[in-house]
This record gives sequence, C-alpha cells and structure tokens, in this order.
Amino acid sequence: MTLNPLETLKEYIRCQSVSTDPAYAEGMDEARNYATGLLKQLGFKVESVETELHPILLAERHGDPSWPHIVIYGHYDVQPADPFELWTSDAFEPMLRDGRIYGRGTADNKGPTIVHMTALSRVLAEYPDLPVNLTYVIEGEEEIGSPSMPKFFDTHAERLSKADFLLVSDTGSPNTEQIVITTALRGLVDLEVSVKGAKVDLHSGIHGGAVYNPLQALSEICASLHNPDGSVNVPGFYDDVLPVFDWEREELKRYPETVESYRELLGVPKFAPANGLNPLEAVRFGPTLEFNGIGGGYQGKGSKTVIPKEAFAKITCRMVADQDPVKVQEQVITAIKERCPEGVTVDVRQGPVAPAYLVVPPERPNTPADQPAPLARAFKSADAAIEQSFGKAPIYLREGGSIPVIADFKKRAGLDAVMVGLFTPLDNLHAPDESFDIGLMENAISAFEQIFKDIADV
Repeated sequence: MTLNPLETLKEYIRCQSVSTDPAYAEGMDEARNYATGLLKQLGFKVESVETELHPILLAERHGDPSWPHIVIYGHYDVQPADPFELWTSDAFEPMLRDGRIYGRGTADNKGPTIVHMTALSRVLAEYPDLPVNLTYVIEGEEEIGSPSMPKFFDTHAERLSKADFLLVSDTGSPNTEQIVITTALRGLVDLEVSVKGAKVDLHSGIHGGAVYNPLQALSEICASLHNPDGSVNVPGFYDDVLPVFDWEREELKRYPETVESYRELLGVPKFAPANGLNPLEAVRFGPTLEFNGIGGGYQGKGSKTVIPKEAFAKITCRMVADQDPVKVQEQVITAIKERCPEGVTVDVRQGPVAPAYLVVPPERPNTPADQPAPLARAFKSADAAIEQSFGKAPIYLREGGSIPVIADFKKRAGLDAVMVGLFTPLDNLHAPDESFDIGLMENAISAFEQIFKDIADV
C-alpha cells in the first residue's frame, strides 16, 4: 500500500500540534497518533518514549544487521498560528491554491516528513523485503528547543549509534528547482541582560540628572558589543572560527539569488555585513551577536515621564564551526559586566547553548580521510537522485539557522547528517499562510525513492 501524499498531509495538518501552548495538548496527541499509524502501515515497530513534555516517537524496521542503516529525523510539532486574522484560509484546515498546499506545518516539518514516508511506501511496495535497516526519530518539541532530547540520547544513543548516517529534511533551498544539501548549521547562545537602578521608577523631573538611567546604561552596553563595521566587539569572539573553504565559495556562486534580489526580498535599504563578507556569505559563514528584544520603562500610549527602575535586552549569538558556545557565552557575559556603568547593576541570565554542526561532503579537499563509506555513498546517492528528479545538481552550502539536535546526533550517537532542503523562502515558515509547493513535493518523493533504492542497492 502506497501513501497518497496530499491526502496524508492534509490529515496531518489538521492535527493542531502546537508544542509551546498547553491548550493544544489534544492536537499534539492527535499528531503523534497519526504519525504512529503511518509508521505502522509501513511496517515499523513504534515506541512512544515518554518525556516531561511531549513523547518522542522511536520507530524501527530492522532486518539483517549487515544491511545499511538509516536514521530519519523529523518533528511533529509546529509553531503557533497566531495571528489567525492574517491567514487567507484556516491555519489548520489545509487548502490547495495555485499549486501549493496551505496550512500550519505544511513545510515545517510535516510536508517533508510525508515526502520521506511516501517515497518509502512506494519503494516498499516494489521491494517488500528492502534490505535497509530504518529508524525514525520524530520528536514533539523541536519548535521549543528540543528540551527532552538530551535525556532521550542518554537512554537511546547506543541504539542509534549502530546506524550509518542521519537523513534530515528540515532545511531550506532557494526555490523549487534548485535544491540545497546543507553542510552546516550555526550553533546558538542565549542570554538576557537586566540592568537595575533605583528600587522604584523615578519622576524624571525631580530625580533626572542625579541617577543613571538603566535604559541609558543598557543602551551603552549594547552599543559597545559591536564595532562600527558591524563586527562583534567581544575579546576572543572570533578566535576559534573555522575559515571558509574555497570550494564553499565556489558552490555559493551557483546560488540563484543575488545580493540585490536578496535585499529586495527583505525590503531593507542597505546590508551591513561584517568582516568583509558579502550578505549571502555573512548569513552562512559568519558568527553573529543579535539583539532580539529590548525594553524598559513606559510602553503605553502618550508620555509618562519616568526613569525606569530596570531595563532588559534579549541577546542571541549564532556560532559557526569550531566555536565553543559555552566559551562564547562566558566571553559575552564578561564583556557586558565589565562595561556596566557605575550607578546601576547588571545581571545576566544564561540561557541554553547549542554547538554548530559541520559535515564535509565526499571528494572535497577538506573531506576527512576517515569519512565512513556509507555516508559518502549517501551523499553521492542524494546528489544523483536530486539531479535526476529536479533537473539540476544540488548546491552544497552551510545554512545560517540552527537545529541543535543535529549536533547532538553527531556528539551523542556519532551520526553525521545528509540534510536535503525541502522548504523555500516562499513557504512562509513560522508566519501566516505557511505553504508547501506541490511540484517540489512530487519531485522530492521521486528523489527519495531513488535514494532509498541506491542505499539498498536494489
């Protein structure tokens, strides 16, 4: 029995699986049960691994231990759909329009999950005894940082380590014709800075000029964290950054987007990349320090003349290969504390950190000499299958985003990842009117059919 990809995806989208909001607990259960049912149809033995939040699906379809072994990763949770009024159609009622299927989770990550499952169902219909060992890990907390995955690895890493490589489609490509195989993901450092002054908000007329305004102090601290050229002004921040490989710059030249089209897409008047990188390089190859939120004092309409007692800033850093996120977090905290003016106090909340991830495809100058043969074969299979199905060879590029669990698969289970990007900028990930291109979906199913066959050597 083969899956009907569109009808299967429609039912999956109707499961309102928003992991961050307890009001959607029923939808989380529905999505997990639906995915479990699909896996069982494909002949998998499915285990629901309990966590403190949302269970993780661990499914296995194993035979001879000498067969190739693939772990396929995905997630059944989605981002909140708010604001609902900005959706053209109901966020959780799938709708087909202009060659796309609309709904929350279509591209991130339910559509790609159904691509893999549909391809597998077609291959298994042709080869019921397909000589490949398959393991699925589908979690329900990716959209909230995968907090349960560390404990999952504590108990299951040894089982996963018997596999040859990890297969993932939770990354992007520039358009529906040009697929990217992602070779790196940036790591993440999270901080929140709190600057405190007086014990209460103060009248700015009576006390202004006598006390240091926490908003002013915070602004000075934040401004000090970058140089005029946009680079990060934190001692040691760039010490361990892995240089860009020459072949990566050549791959980027094949990328169909230009700096100008990228600027127009974002609607910004001018770019501000640091360290001599152009904008398309900066979002892939360079580490960053960004302010994600800043506040303090009166936020209502009109004016309220106060000196606030406290101000805050939320900061994240994106790390590249070879940077230690714990070390970087400590460097940034030290810089903040050293630059805090007298007259106020500063406190820094240390949020979660995640390392960057990098894998070098085969036959590059920097490919590790000991790269496992099954991983090299998987890359070559993906390369050939994508070119056959999409009409163009894939581009191998780093991606600026973070999927912390991918680095954990490498660190905890020794698995490198083949990451085939199946969403595009037009898909509106995490935004209203999220969608998934139906033509890309069919081409991707065809490509993964060939990948599974190649790995199985059938």
